[in-house]
Amino acid sequence: MAIEVAKAFQTVIISADSRQFYREMTIGTAKPTAEELAAVPHFFINSLSIHENYSAGDFEREALTKINELFLEKDVLVLVGGSGLFVNAVCIGLDDLPKPLPGIRDKLNQRYRDQGLTWLQTELKRVDPAYYAVADIQNPQRLIRALEVFESTGKPFSYFRKEQRKSRPFNCLMVGLNTNREIVYHQINKRVDHMMQEGLLAEVQDLVPYRHLPPLLTVGYVELFAYLDHKYSLETAVEKIKQHTRQFAKRQITWFKKDEKIHWFEPSEVQRIIAFIRSALG
Repeated sequence: MAIEVAKAFQTVIISADSRQFYREMTIGTAKPTAEELAAVPHFFINSLSIHENYSAGDFEREALTKINELFLEKDVLVLVGGSGLFVNAVCIGLDDLPKPLPGIRDKLNQRYRDQGLTWLQTELKRVDPAYYAVADIQNPQRLIRALEVFESTGKPFSYFRKEQRKSRPFNCLMVGLNTNREIVYHQINKRVDHMMQEGLLAEVQDLVPYRHLPPLLTVGYVELFAYLDHKYSLETAVEKIKQHTRQFAKRQITWFKKDEKIHWFEPSEVQRIIAFIRSALG
């Protein structure tokens, strides 16, 4: 869809997917194919290594710099995601959070490895029930970030969430894709099977030495790490990837459905979406 829209407006694509940044993670992040990347210029795909620390705040700064450059040549840019937090980073800006104290993130990552997601959830609920009520509690990185802020400052993450819209020198026209949930879930199951056929297990095996790094605390990777640890069979690991991806998709739709500025379409309505954008541009 993004490629068709970008072609129609002779423009480029900016990725707001928080995992497609990383060069070492290709199959498990369902990156665009080489042909798709060649069809339209893309930015913020394969731009980082998993060994680099990178936050939504870093993306906000770098994306805005690139966007301002691109708007010197283009009237329209296509932002695609992905990650609601990273879309918001571009369109409305993020809260200014305090810099964490050294070592706290490493300690929390170790606790997560030792005690699992349940410990993170329980700890966040204890120290910051307000953020726990709205957080994506299945996302270990978000939980670790919130606990890191608390342990660095003694104040809950929710204290710093002002959610004030920042001014932008451009307008964001929001287009969402959605369809019948059974179709979405069927497509997810097919995609996971395709990833396995494309060599996801080999990709994960190559990354075992770095499994503690935050980018790899991700659906599709953690389940296969568990298989390699003999915690369950490969068949079970694949089923868990499908299950966790379906859960993620449900949370993703819930996140975006809260935004009344999003205009929703069926994924097949390419020409209707292009016409809608042309009309909105006047």
